[in-house]
Amino acid sequence: MTPNTTGALLMMGSMIAFVMNDTVLKLTGGGIPLFQLIFLRGVLATLLIFILARSLGTLKYQVSREDKLLIGLRGLAEIITAYFFLSALFNMPIGNLNAIMQVVPLTVTLGSALIYREAVGWRRMLAIAIGLCGVMMIIRPGVEGFNVWSLYALASVMGVTVRDLITRRLSAQVPGMAVTLGTTVAVMLAAGLASLTQQWAPVSGTVGLGISGSAVFVLVGYFFSIQAMRTGDVSFIAPFRYTGLVVAMGVGYVIFDEVPRALTLLGAAIVVATGVFTFYRERKLSRA
Repeated sequence: MTPNTTGALLMMGSMIAFVMNDTVLKLTGGGIPLFQLIFLRGVLATLLIFILARSLGTLKYQVSREDKLLIGLRGLAEIITAYFFLSALFNMPIGNLNAIMQVVPLTVTLGSALIYREAVGWRRMLAIAIGLCGVMMIIRPGVEGFNVWSLYALASVMGVTVRDLITRRLSAQVPGMAVTLGTTVAVMLAAGLASLTQQWAPVSGTVGLGISGSAVFVLVGYFFSIQAMRTGDVSFIAPFRYTGLVVAMGVGYVIFDEVPRALTLLGAAIVVATGVFTFYRERKLSRA
């Protein structure tokens, strides 16, 4: 296979793994308190990511003080994101949630223009505006079906956007797995402290299996995504991240009996189209 084909398959595998992570967590059905769930999943995920990072030799790198601060801030953004995302996951269709999350590349581009003063032409600004309109079609504010969980989904979008903007400030030499490990540890510790405010519940076999499966899928998702970005042309590979949306809607229909509305599908299509266009424009300008 060509490097582009390999990278595309790795990206698709990564997105499928992340959707399966969401699926097995949703199947736990809130069997245990949220913070307890995040903590237990974090313990397993941290252990697996540590083993992978050590095997890749990424733990030998000496991180500067500035990068440590940025990793800490990134972990804080991930903590907030995990709370809002999982709260929304348990209370709204998985396909709708994933469709809303696909706007992240657009919000990151917008944030880069506003915060880092990166040049963003009128074409990409128009694509961002149209993409945000697509999100409004998915959540349909002011009509039946709109609830607080839609706002939680938007809050998780903002959290991921902040996380990715912070990531852009990290030194290029910092290994991706080291950053992932630091973030996972931060989420685990925060969830562990927060879980002390809740009454812990016994973990059934089904819930335990779901947590274990989630940790494995997170590991596979992170590893595949890192390998994908190191293989082939990013402008060719990046649009394959939208595979996750198709899989999520399929999972929602088959497993959770969630039938997306026509307006939701149209909004998702708009978000995907504008996201692919943004990837294309950014890569074209970077080459120029």
